[in-house]
Amino acid sequence: MMAAVRGLVVSGLNAVRSRTFLQWGRLNSVAAVFFCSAAGSHEEKLKRRQAEVMSRGLPKQKPIPGVKHVVVVASGKGGVGKSTTAVNLALGIAASHHVKAVGLLDADIYGPSIPRMMNLKGNPEVSDGNLMIPLVNYGIQCMSMGFLVEETTPIVWRGLMVMSAIERLLRQVDWGELDYLVIDMPPGTGDVQLSISQNIPISGAVIVSTPQDIALLDARRGAEMFHKVNVPVLGIVQNMSVFRCPKCDHETHIFGADGARQLAVAMGLVILGDIPLHINIRETCDAGKPIVVSDPESSEAKAYVGIAQQIISRVSK
Repeated sequence: MMAAVRGLVVSGLNAVRSRTFLQWGRLNSVAAVFFCSAAGSHEEKLKRRQAEVMSRGLPKQKPIPGVKHVVVVASGKGGVGKSTTAVNLALGIAASHHVKAVGLLDADIYGPSIPRMMNLKGNPEVSDGNLMIPLVNYGIQCMSMGFLVEETTPIVWRGLMVMSAIERLLRQVDWGELDYLVIDMPPGTGDVQLSISQNIPISGAVIVSTPQDIALLDARRGAEMFHKVNVPVLGIVQNMSVFRCPKCDHETHIFGADGARQLAVAMGLVILGDIPLHINIRETCDAGKPIVVSDPESSEAKAYVGIAQQIISRVSK
């Protein structure tokens, strides 16, 4: 009896060994063919493999109902005039004869500034479908965390709460039918930027930077981040490019000259336009009357409108 059992065990082991050696032989053959045929493209295949691994578990992009194009306005760091640019670009896009409706989403949870710049206050109403209805001024539909909390109330939240808020701002707002939704992104390259880029299809990103070297370093990181998540970068806006004295019109390059242009050339991007450092831009936004609507014939307003036209042309290609 024991001899019979030993015989079965031995025969089983031999069968396993045979299958194992056969499998190893096949694997070695496959490996040999693979390495011989892929000698010249190993790095490319490795990059594709890494991209596949990185994409696992990411949410599938779902468009926002009724929104044709989403344009994000971003910067690598704060203090470069990103929100001012986003507001005036949204108004500049709306000024186009080919555009019927534009929305503006303030995605800066910790420091929402769109309510003041767009002169809007109050809580949004809720539709029959339990969606928040955007507040409207100057023909622009706006949504911001600033409508949901007091202006002076700090938002002391951890990451999960911020991500939940972003999801609500993206998915639980009744935008209606929009040709363009401009999103004012928070500064940096963190969770919010990644979440928005991975959750909704984005037509393009606009990078805002001053010509200063420190700002340009962060602007480059911002552009590289969008490249990594497959969001097309429409170009760079060189903000505060020159100080223009309101009394004598003398120009001074406070933050340096053409730094953003040099960055654009190095990265193969385009400069969408230059915005000067002018007191009218700051005063009008602080007063809730952005310069594109309060002084449309000024050279500053025309600069924003010209950039907006470039965005429209690049998105529609």
